[in-house]
Amino acid sequence: MRDDSAIDLGTELLDWYDRHARIMPWRVSPADRARGVRPDPYAVWLSEVMLQQTTVAAVREYFLKFTRIWPKVTDLAAAEDADVMAAWAGLGYYARARNLLKCARVVAYEHAGRFPDTYDALLKLPGIGPYTAAAVSAIAFDRPSVVVDGNVERVMARLHAVETPLPDAKPELTALAADLTPGTRPGDYAQAVMDLGATICTPRSPACGICPWSGPCRARALGLQPELPRKRPKAAKPVRQGVAYLARRRDGAWLLETRPEKGLLGGMLGWPGSDWAEAVPDHAPPLAADWADPGAEVRHTFTHFHLSLSLRVAQVGDVTPDRGRFVTRESFRPADLPTVMRKAYDLAAATLPPIE
Repeated sequence: MRDDSAIDLGTELLDWYDRHARIMPWRVSPADRARGVRPDPYAVWLSEVMLQQTTVAAVREYFLKFTRIWPKVTDLAAAEDADVMAAWAGLGYYARARNLLKCARVVAYEHAGRFPDTYDALLKLPGIGPYTAAAVSAIAFDRPSVVVDGNVERVMARLHAVETPLPDAKPELTALAADLTPGTRPGDYAQAVMDLGATICTPRSPACGICPWSGPCRARALGLQPELPRKRPKAAKPVRQGVAYLARRRDGAWLLETRPEKGLLGGMLGWPGSDWAEAVPDHAPPLAADWADPGAEVRHTFTHFHLSLSLRVAQVGDVTPDRGRFVTRESFRPADLPTVMRKAYDLAAATLPPIE
């Protein structure tokens, strides 16, 4: 049973959320929820997948694009893989897009287009982990699931002055969040804590003077709020090397290939090239050509390593490549490329002569 202090904290936060909830295209406002408007589970799920390790500002336009093209989960399930991967390009963490399709198809074909409404059932769907299952069950179905993202971890660490560094503190912070999760309006409450962390209890310069939980906040009382949550020092990221080959036919077609389904940027369009390793591995160009080195490297940072990608550029005639395929000038859209490949395109395109 939750004690009176937890109930009071939940009431104070929900009162604050009723006045200050962020407006987002996937969210039902607290006023509308009070009038009986229910969130669309598809919209909640789609937004939560997109928001993993990505900012709200970056996700907003992608979410609107996806729901315009595929307004229902059954529409997404019926989409071509290449179209979904192209629409996702630039959002990063491309395994999310592959799992998005897998999950949509299970919901469409095994659950008659309806998302399960419990944490345990959601957790059985492809690509849905504990956080997403909790978020969808709470926000879409008002289940009292414990939703813990980076914002919630920060709020809990400060509210309770938890000095154990992350990630070691995660179980403790989750338990503290569970103690505060109410049985009434759990969906609004989950969004309220995340909003509090995103707008008031921010990583730097938290606005404690206007925080609804400033009174009971132990970190504020101790003067520790800018220092929490503590984090273990990160290991330095290794640097990997690679080569990419960018070939353009004289009619404007570009040589591209679809990367293997498994692995980094799986299923995305990209330039043929070497693997990425500590030193450039043995490899061969995708076709015989007069390859030029433009003298510029693409530098890009992934979650676990930095990449330094050397480029080779050529304009070719009507040739048959050993790997990849030529995409016509009319069909090629640089925006369909993942960010690192688009960086390579921007550098290479400037070095080639005009199209005949």
